[in-house]
Amino acid sequence: MSLERSYESLYIDGSWVEPTGRGSIDVVSPTTEEVLGSVPHASTVDVDRAVNAARVAFDQGPWPRMTVAERGEVLRRVRAELELLRDDFAELITDEMGCPITQAKAIQLGAPLGLIDAYLDVADHFPFRDVRITDSGSALVTKEPLGVVAAVVPWNVPLIAAIQKLAPALLAGCTVVFKPAPETPLSTLALAGLFHAAGLPRGVLNIVCAERDVSEYLVAHPSVDKVAFTGSTLAGRRIASICGHNLTRVTLELGGKSAAIVLRDADLDATVESLRLGSFRNNGQICSLKTRLIVPVELHDEFVDRMKGLVESMPVGDPRDPKTQIGPMVTRRQQTVVRDFIASGHAQGAEVVAGGASLVGLDTGWFVEPTVFSKVDSTMRIAQEEIFGPVVAILTYDSVDAAIQLANDSAYGLSGAVFGADEREALRVASQLRTGVVEINGNPVGLQAPVGGFKNSGIGREAGIEGMASYTETRSHGLRAEFARTLV
Repeated sequence: MSLERSYESLYIDGSWVEPTGRGSIDVVSPTTEEVLGSVPHASTVDVDRAVNAARVAFDQGPWPRMTVAERGEVLRRVRAELELLRDDFAELITDEMGCPITQAKAIQLGAPLGLIDAYLDVADHFPFRDVRITDSGSALVTKEPLGVVAAVVPWNVPLIAAIQKLAPALLAGCTVVFKPAPETPLSTLALAGLFHAAGLPRGVLNIVCAERDVSEYLVAHPSVDKVAFTGSTLAGRRIASICGHNLTRVTLELGGKSAAIVLRDADLDATVESLRLGSFRNNGQICSLKTRLIVPVELHDEFVDRMKGLVESMPVGDPRDPKTQIGPMVTRRQQTVVRDFIASGHAQGAEVVAGGASLVGLDTGWFVEPTVFSKVDSTMRIAQEEIFGPVVAILTYDSVDAAIQLANDSAYGLSGAVFGADEREALRVASQLRTGVVEINGNPVGLQAPVGGFKNSGIGREAGIEGMASYTETRSHGLRAEFARTLV
């Protein structure tokens, strides 16, 4: 089955409706630089329609009043169909944003399927009702659906970001107005079709495609109870200020400049191989990638040689080719941004030990050669600012305390890693990093552990019990102890 590449309608109130806006958004292939398709650009009137539909569905519709098991059945039907169309969705995402097809199938589709399973499991055990009997009083504490959610996501992992918000919001009983990135709306609208076919009641999910001005109108809408955003720290600050003014609940998963500390006893071969995906997956366009590699000064040359070998083993080219490991940047603008960072590394005295050059034979498409810098000082732009491309910086340390200080020398705190043979020592080091996730020897935290950032990397957590809780409000009911005991 081939998924749609162009849409003339928006998905609002359970139907595909004609937009009131006159413009459209072209989706351009980062590989061929040709238009893949288009979607209608929603107007503020369309946003009002979508929010009002979600409001009515929450206040009057069946969805918040259904059991968790009933809501879960809809998610299971969506998951089953998504599994059947896994290859089709993977190819669409590869065409939209350039993720290598092998990674698209394994990660861009594997993770959403896994997230649905994980959230269904969390929902089965989530404390929606909890009786607390104490000498000071007795209460039934309930977790209630929060309300209307405005979900705004980036282009780099369109389905992962969508399911990371839709699954917990819907299972909790919320209704949603979803705004995909203008670079990757096709996969999101295709997902809407799966929810529609699965029997989701009208108004529970609404999708509007728009650029920044209309997106801001959605975030500021007085009928929105929560904003769930993944994207840049700059945009996150603006959203936080709007939500602060309105006292709208908000979850922000923002940028990162994550460090990997390589301890002296680390297995360098295993460490570097872990960085193939840990630093370069999705063409370097993942906010949690380890882009600052902090190594002992005496292991610098050996580590550099291995990183050079790693980069040279990663084919760059057509993301539809299963052998490709590095595809294009999502837009020409992003390609320019990454190239400017590489130039700044040169200008500030860092040394390119791999990559950094123009790619012969790839004149069409927004490609950047994967690049490794050494002799990097922590004050350099390439060590402080999020690049969002296949560029890493190697820094050195004399003592472990100095390595921890380097790792924490960042405005961000989204993710991190520690590599070392002594796992207790690695965990001790990891416990001192000011970051929301730390992977020991490349081990992932899994889909039920909370993820999110310290410092400028965000507010709140997604995934696991914590992620589900962020779509609920808590109510306490004071009861007689004898009656409360009957509810246990």
